[in-house]
Amino acid sequence: MLRTTAFAFASVCAFAGTAWADNHGSMSGEMDIVDTAVADGNFTTLVAAVEAAGLVDTLKGEGPFTVFAPTDAAFAALPEGTVEALLEDTEALTGILTYHVVPGAVMAGDLSEGMMAETVNGQEVTFTLEGGPQVNGANITMTDIEASNGVIHVIDAVLMPE
Repeated sequence: MLRTTAFAFASVCAFAGTAWADNHGSMSGEMDIVDTAVADGNFTTLVAAVEAAGLVDTLKGEGPFTVFAPTDAAFAALPEGTVEALLEDTEALTGILTYHVVPGAVMAGDLSEGMMAETVNGQEVTFTLEGGPQVNGANITMTDIEASNGVIHVIDAVLMPE
């Protein structure tokens, strides 16, 4: 009985370690931005939006890109019906998604108070650091998630271009 229990425990630990490595391989930059977001599990709405806008191949491309990735909770905080409406309006959806992407790899250490960066959609975002890092007022809750073609910073709100 003890031998069976020990074997079962060892098997579970081995499986858990493999799953953790699979889900966190992006930390070492082995997966691209899209695969990293999918593996994380907190970006299902963002991934669905990227697919609906036809941007998967772009974000799997060479890069480097910096993506400010809103969580599922950030999308859920939008007014009711917003996500559904955006999924039907590819042009508006693309504009919003490309507003979350900056060309090049911008690491947290590169940010400075009041710094501005041009996004892929052509509009700028502004960074503030006082009280914690933010981009256009959205809190950057996790930084420097490296991917093979760039970096992801997790944010708690969806950025809306002008």
